[in-house]
Amino acid sequence: GRVTQGKEGAWDDRMGPYDTREEAAHALETAAARRAAADAEDAAEDDWGKPAAWDPTTK
Repeated sequence: GRVTQGKEGAWDDRMGPYDTREEAAHALETAAARRAAADAEDAAEDDWGKPAAWDPTTK
């Protein structure tokens, strides 16, 4: 995306606010990294060491 300042663009396309223009320029990368970390944490929390008894793919 492109970095804008002020009331440019629709609200549904905005991220931020950011302290610096550089932080804003890397917003999508930062969001992707945070999402990947959260997904990994969720996967680790969901792993109880054995398959669920109801899961037909484990039988």
